[in-house]
Amino acid sequence: MTFDVEVVLKGRHFAVTEKLLAPSAGPADWTEQSVRDVLVEVLRAIDRAQNPKAPRDRAVSLTGFSWIVEPSEGQSVIAIEIPMGAAVAGPFGIEHTALDKLITSVIRSERMKAPTGTTIH
Repeated sequence: MTFDVEVVLKGRHFAVTEKLLAPSAGPADWTEQSVRDVLVEVLRAIDRAQNPKAPRDRAVSLTGFSWIVEPSEGQSVIAIEIPMGAAVAGPFGIEHTALDKLITSVIRSERMKAPTGTTIH
C-alpha cells in the first residue's frame, strides 16, 4: 500500500507531499518492524525535503523526535516533529490506540539500541 506524507520544513510556509510505500498490504497486519519501517521512511521524507540530492537509504535513528497518533475519520495519522521540520503521514486503516501502542513499543526498543552510523537527525 502507499500513503501520503506532508512535510513542512522550519522556516518554510508550504508543504511538500510525497507518496511512500508501506511495508505490508495493510496496517491491520503491521508488526513492530512494519511500524519502524514507516517511521524511518517518514523521517527520510523530511530529510529529502531539505536535502533532495541525499541518498534515499540514509541511516535513521528513531530518537530525538516528537510524535503523536491522531484519529482521522475512522483511520489514524502519524505526526512527527524534528528540529528541521514536521510531517504528517497517513491516513492508515488502523485504530489510533493500536498504532500508538505499536509506535511506543518501537521507540522503547530503539532507545535500548546504541546509535550507529550517520543519521538524519
